[in-house]
Formats: sequence, C-alpha cells, structure tokens
Amino acid sequence: MTTALPTAASTARSDSAERRPPALGGFSPAVLRIELRRVLRNRRTLAFTLIMPAVFFLIFGLPQRGQQLDNGSQVLGYIMISLAVYAAMVATTSTGAAVATERALGWSRQLRLTPLRPAAYIAIKVLTAMALGLVAVCVEFAVGAAAGVRMPAHVWLLAGLGAWLGSLVFAAFGLFVGYLFPAENVMQFIGPILAVLAMFGGLFVPLEVLPDVLADVARFTPVYGVGELARAPLTGDGVSAGALANILVWTAVFAVGAARLFRRDTARV
Repeated sequence: MTTALPTAASTARSDSAERRPPALGGFSPAVLRIELRRVLRNRRTLAFTLIMPAVFFLIFGLPQRGQQLDNGSQVLGYIMISLAVYAAMVATTSTGAAVATERALGWSRQLRLTPLRPAAYIAIKVLTAMALGLVAVCVEFAVGAAAGVRMPAHVWLLAGLGAWLGSLVFAAFGLFVGYLFPAENVMQFIGPILAVLAMFGGLFVPLEVLPDVLADVARFTPVYGVGELARAPLTGDGVSAGALANILVWTAVFAVGAARLFRRDTARV
C-alpha cells in the first residue's frame, strides 16, 4: 500500500487558492448591514442629522405658510426641499467623516490585515452615507407633509431623488474631510463649514435676496447645484448646465482628493 505525497505543484496551487482575493474586494451585504446598524445606533448622529433640520423647517418654514412662488407653488414646499438638501448633506458628510475616528482608533490598521480591499471599504462608507442621507430626506419630507406641504406626486418624487442623489457630493466631501483632519478636530470643522455652505449656497436664504457679488460667488459653491437640482421640479425652472457642472465638478474634486488622502493614509500603515 502506498501513500501519495503532495507534490510541490499541488501545494503551490493550494496556497494560491487560499491567497486568492475575495470577490468584489471583500465587499458584502453583511459588512454593509453591520456598518448601517452601527450608524443608526449612534443617537448623537441621528439627532444632529435628522432632528435638527426638521426643527429648522418648523422654525423658518411655518411662518411662511400661505405664501406662494411665482408659479403658484407653496413657499413652504420650497423651504422644505431646501432643508431636505441640508439634512442630506449633513447626514452624508458626517457619516463619511467618521473615518477620522476609525483612523484614530487604529481601525484602518486592522482592516489592512483583512481581505477587505480599499475600494470596497470606500464603497461601503459611501453607501452607508447615502443610506443615512435617504433617511434624512424622508424624515424632512414627512415633517413637511405633516406641516401642510402639498405638492403633486411627481414633484415629491423628483425633488426627493434630487436632494438624495445630489448628496453624493457631500458623501465624497465627508471622506475628504475625514482623511484630511484628525478625529479630535473633524466635527469642529464640519458643522460651521456646512452651515456657511448652506447659507451662501442658497439653502437658508434665496440667492435673489443676496447682494449680486455674493449671489455670483454662491453659484460656485458645492451646495448650489444640488439645491437647484432638488428644487427644479417645484419651481419649474429646469436645471441649468451650470448647476449640473457644479455637481459633477465638486463630486470629482472631493472624490479625487479623498482617494489621494486615503492612499497616503494607508501607505503609513
């Protein structure tokens, strides 16, 4: 009776199979669910991203009840959509910027020891941010509907999609900020930056009210294009080429910046 010993070739094939990278770089629905569950359990994040914009709507929107735009639509709906954009941008930015905390805790170093590839890690972060952004838009719309906003069904749908999909700009922005600043400083920067962007991007104050110089500058802010895209179904003005270019350019700038900072960060691990 003879026993066949493993050959060098068969051993090499076995080792190669064991080292084969996982499908999709390690991305899996299970990992995404864990990330979503972790975010949704953070009460501070939920209060900051879901409750605060809704309170802003009640404070600044309800006094405008009964007012109408030039096309006969409710001013209340205009304010609701603007604050839905703000809610989505706060939600996606804060979720993306959470990578700063993970870096400080050494989580990035741990991930380098797993089969999870950098691209899959970034994809999970972006999808988590967009999921929270969707929740933020839905909460803002629900509060608006309860407060008396009335719009055609297609306006609700298109405006909601515009506010949500446009917030991809800020998911990229959150990652960029998360890799740019240390964990102890990142949240101190995000709040004021988003408030200023919203103010001068036409979310808190219509551009028509601003001085001409500030109105011209506002059209180059990251918020301007998303706001125009979300409000277009209500105002009926359409989305200008400048607004679309604004969204695409700022998304590319933040995404490229985040990718460069991510490579620099992981190179140190």
